[in-house]
Amino acid sequence: MDPAILQKLIIGAPAILFALTVHEFFHAWTAFKFGDPTAYKMGRLTLNPLAHLDLMGTAVLFFTLLFSPFMFGWAKPVPVNPMNFRNIRVADFWVSAAGPLSNLALGFIFGLIFRTASAYGLESNSVFAMFLYYSVLINVCLAFFNFIPLFPLDGSHMLRSILPPSSNEILNRIQQFSPFILMFLIFTRVAWIVLGPLISFFMYLFMG
Repeated sequence: MDPAILQKLIIGAPAILFALTVHEFFHAWTAFKFGDPTAYKMGRLTLNPLAHLDLMGTAVLFFTLLFSPFMFGWAKPVPVNPMNFRNIRVADFWVSAAGPLSNLALGFIFGLIFRTASAYGLESNSVFAMFLYYSVLINVCLAFFNFIPLFPLDGSHMLRSILPPSSNEILNRIQQFSPFILMFLIFTRVAWIVLGPLISFFMYLFMG
């Protein structure tokens, strides 16, 4: 294996595992706070990566880290029983938003560490600087990828929660084709063209 690719893999691995784990943890935590103990009872209210990781989704994220400018991947979906919520639409919105928002928060935190360390002489080509860079990039990419309003991404639940109930029939029809639309957007690089400027802006905002 190319030493540069191996280095990228080794440095990026903990950033990927942490980003996916925190994303799913906050889905579970928010659901629990809104009154649904399903994820808690199934052992998903934890920061143990083994409870959350999906083999294929993690592999895809590693692959895109190494060979693509736009990273995406997924973990095991957190089980949610909306019947436990007092206000289903409000709870579903925030439970869905919690994952990508947690990734944005992580990106901000790692960016702040990078800025602080740089002010004290951190070398931009050091292992620690590279880890911080990948941590910000991975979290920002995951956040905006999951904001895409197509099933099964978090953005689809958020969109359904804010639109009037009368739109459910149309959304259900679109949902049948959403995975195919999503794959089209990914493999034609349309997703990167649309999200790339947002990701670049937040990378600059967080890291300078």
